[in-house]
Amino acid sequence: MDRVAFVSAFHGAALTASKWGLPIATRHGKLFHRPFIRRSHRHVCASIATAAGEAGSKQGRKRKEHSSPYSATVNLPKTGFEQRANATKKEPVIQNFWSENTVYERLSRGNPGETFVLHDGPPFANGPLHCGHALNKILKDFINKHQLMNGKKAVFIPGWDTHGLPIELKVLQSMKSSQRKNLTPVELRKKARSFALNTIQDHIAGMKRFGVWGDWDNPYLTLNPEYEAAQMEVFGVMYEKGYVFRGKKPVHWSPSSRTALAEAELEYPEGHTSRSCYCVFKTVSAPHSAPHFVIDAMNSSGGLALSIWTTTPWTIPANRAIAINANLDYALVTGLHPKLPELVIVIAEDLIEATSSKLETKDSVKVLSVVKGTDLLGIEYQHPLETKKYCRVLEGGDYITTETGTGLVHTAPGHGQEDYQTGLREGLEVVSPVDDGGRFTDQAADGRFTGLPVLGEGNQAVLDALDDAKVLLLEESYSHKYPYDWRTKKPTIFRATEQWFISIADFREDVLRAIEKVQWFPAAGIKRIKGMVEGRGDWCISRQRSWGVPIPVFYDDATGEALMSREILDHVIGVIRERGTDAWWELESEDLLPESHRGRNLRKGRDTMDVWFDSGSSWAAVAAVRDELSYPVDLYLEGSDQHRGWFQSSMLTSVATREQAPYKKVLTHGFVLDEKGVKMSKSVGNVVDPLKVISGGNNKKKEPPYGSDVLRLWVASVDYNADMMIGPSILRQVADVYKKLRNTLRYMLGNIHDFDPKKHGLSYESLPSLDKYILGRMISLLDEVDSAYDSFSFFKVYQALQRFAVVDLSNFYLDIAKDRLYISAPDSFRRRSCQTVLGVLLENYTRALAPIISHTAEDLWQNMPYKPLSTNSLFPEAKSVYEAGWFERRSEWVNVDPDIMDNWKVVLEARDAVNKVLETARNSKTLGASMEASIKIFAGDARDAAALQKMADCTNDIDSLQRAFIVSNVQVLTTPESARHCAHVNYDYEGEMPRFIVGMDKSDAPKCDRCWHYDDTVGVHHEHPLLCSRCTDAVVSMGMASEPVESSEAV
Repeated sequence: MDRVAFVSAFHGAALTASKWGLPIATRHGKLFHRPFIRRSHRHVCASIATAAGEAGSKQGRKRKEHSSPYSATVNLPKTGFEQRANATKKEPVIQNFWSENTVYERLSRGNPGETFVLHDGPPFANGPLHCGHALNKILKDFINKHQLMNGKKAVFIPGWDTHGLPIELKVLQSMKSSQRKNLTPVELRKKARSFALNTIQDHIAGMKRFGVWGDWDNPYLTLNPEYEAAQMEVFGVMYEKGYVFRGKKPVHWSPSSRTALAEAELEYPEGHTSRSCYCVFKTVSAPHSAPHFVIDAMNSSGGLALSIWTTTPWTIPANRAIAINANLDYALVTGLHPKLPELVIVIAEDLIEATSSKLETKDSVKVLSVVKGTDLLGIEYQHPLETKKYCRVLEGGDYITTETGTGLVHTAPGHGQEDYQTGLREGLEVVSPVDDGGRFTDQAADGRFTGLPVLGEGNQAVLDALDDAKVLLLEESYSHKYPYDWRTKKPTIFRATEQWFISIADFREDVLRAIEKVQWFPAAGIKRIKGMVEGRGDWCISRQRSWGVPIPVFYDDATGEALMSREILDHVIGVIRERGTDAWWELESEDLLPESHRGRNLRKGRDTMDVWFDSGSSWAAVAAVRDELSYPVDLYLEGSDQHRGWFQSSMLTSVATREQAPYKKVLTHGFVLDEKGVKMSKSVGNVVDPLKVISGGNNKKKEPPYGSDVLRLWVASVDYNADMMIGPSILRQVADVYKKLRNTLRYMLGNIHDFDPKKHGLSYESLPSLDKYILGRMISLLDEVDSAYDSFSFFKVYQALQRFAVVDLSNFYLDIAKDRLYISAPDSFRRRSCQTVLGVLLENYTRALAPIISHTAEDLWQNMPYKPLSTNSLFPEAKSVYEAGWFERRSEWVNVDPDIMDNWKVVLEARDAVNKVLETARNSKTLGASMEASIKIFAGDARDAAALQKMADCTNDIDSLQRAFIVSNVQVLTTPESARHCAHVNYDYEGEMPRFIVGMDKSDAPKCDRCWHYDDTVGVHHEHPLLCSRCTDAVVSMGMASEPVESSEAV
């Protein structure tokens, strides 16, 4: 059972259907069906229902009005805190209250504490809000509000990533093909800017509706000129340090996007299948140092060939070598080729069996000799697709293994990272006969494949050509992970192009040391990002797009040489800061250059920066420059995919330029799935729109308006370390938990309507032990909640608050308190002591709730009948719950006498045993209300017995066992035998004796017509012959000196 379902089930019977949610009893998840009406005050409930029970009348349930004159003497709850949240109307009103009173602004700038900075990771401004946005921003809001209530200055600057292909694609998709054809870069940029800004406005409206606080009028946008200038400054510092270079090397290239991609822009979907092939390349010569049997094989009638295996046949036209592992053993075999059995083929000895099985030549293979990899070095072979091209065997590295393939690796330096490194070392030509669209150029195989797409027809054409050349041994499908463009969802290729790179190797060790100094939540995050940085190659930062920040480089028209300098950078940065990056496309090169470089026939570059460099510079453009923030920041909080994205790009730029991490802590969350654990998709139809969760859909019965606080409560209820689920049934469960919690709070609030702690509050010393016990339990709750907030474990906050509301309040303290609150005289000690404690509980509980269900906490706070004291020295007269500060912890609450806590723990456990006996009596129809019962109880343990006897001897009519058990009489026995003959007993006097032996009989005392207690004092007072002594005292104190009445039994 998930957490929400568990808590919902646990709380399910805690409140009755009364508008005031009068508690029934449960304990430790066990339900005891003792409806309040049957237990003690049936006429009280009838009065409450008559006075405030609109819900009952709406459903056609008519209640018989009670005419007892004592009804007016009952203290009924009153409050403006409504039973129904009416969130769609009430929450915007509360948000206006915060805005009009500048609550966030005053706290975030004026709090007396230190600065706390949670730096917002910028989402792409390319589509509507989804549940991932809601989860992320609400989690951040939990943290910021908690920090604000603890007196810190916590300014939240929301941000948006506005450049790059996602937005560019949205613009292009909205246009007709004829419009796209004539679109200039400047026009595209204007449309992209407009699209991004409109999307941001929609996002801001939605995030404010979530109840999230922030500087919404002053967000950071990566398209703002001051941001772009700061980003370019980061680039400039990295360039000056020698980390930025230009080179031709293979990069992840997206034919569908026609641009280079960084690792963070790739995804590896399941189910990809490549067309792999086994080939043989025929040798033509060998060095004199080669073993004689190698030379003999080459001169034999069959000849000698080298076997290779590849999953990218289309790269074979760019082949420039075959690489071997010098430490492997290679065999010269015959019979491996199905059609040329005399051909001697070189293959790794360990792969003969696997390869021959696939070729179905296992029985015909014969090993002629075995050589070391070094014996093959220098052998030349003819290129399989170019008759005049000859290549050689060279040493590769540890990447060549015997796990798959043949142990010899087809090497195309223009199409693979290891191939490139090997070719660089050996001085090989870097060839990549593929254009931007992923089609072969005329460089491929003497122009045989020109114009064919390498991932389609071109791949097939290469396979056909290999087959025609009689070098193709086998073609087969091969399932493996393959990189896709994360935006277009189409496969990428490795392609060598002229690009700009950042050399990670130059400062990798510094980054790894900085990672160690960061605190990661969860702790496993450090392993993930360290592994990524350790294995990361150079960062390709150039993109062939128009909508982005330009790389500030110029090229010599005559030589093509790149020119960049500090002087040029400073001048360009100045232009960008004034006019934005549009100036790069609007101005001529001469206008972008400083005076000293004009007139030299320099042209500006057209590449833009990787958007991960954009967002990865936010610490420099925002946190390090805004006065209300600080660098490094306290916390980054994003999805777990950002270990390879924003977390990493921010770390790289910060360490490279400032030699430190940009953040002190990093917190990650999982992804939001539908309630079946499936990824949300419009095509599947399982998308949950967070704004519809709040405001409802077109069909309000199917998609009811839950309001922001139910959405926020869902966020608090889930363990965000893993993927989370949301859907109609889950939301219904959360809404049910919310309603019951609201009813509990409303019940407490309604019962202090006439209470002001300055006038009516009682000292701690005068309180009964029950009240001291619940204050002690409250402190335990606050400690648990504090610890959970500090560790960002919000589901633990949720659990702790729910458990306290159900177990400690509804099922115990409030269950007992009804008699004190309703029946006692309004200004009596019994009632005022309870109200004193209820006020303390409400104040602290509301504070604990405030970061999570913000609107409800504020609504409750505004309906307090008095102005609670503030713990924030800046706001002694707090208008808002947030200005009132965090928990109030008085020393006496923290240091409750341990004997009190221990004694009440015993009483609670004994109460469970009593409740079971009462339930048995009810089931047998021998007992109605619990007040009819007279209890005898025996405890075998001396400490238990002492605790029970102490409560039994109590004379304050609050701490007594009969009030704790809600029965008419309790007798603590000294021997177990005394309970044997009771009408109901929980022990058969055989076998192991239970901890508590409980016996029950029906009370023979008369019943009070007002409180329904069975009490021997009923009838003693002739002025009120139907009342017990305490009820007589109560009504007399209210001015009812004498009132002969008839019994209200019929009511």
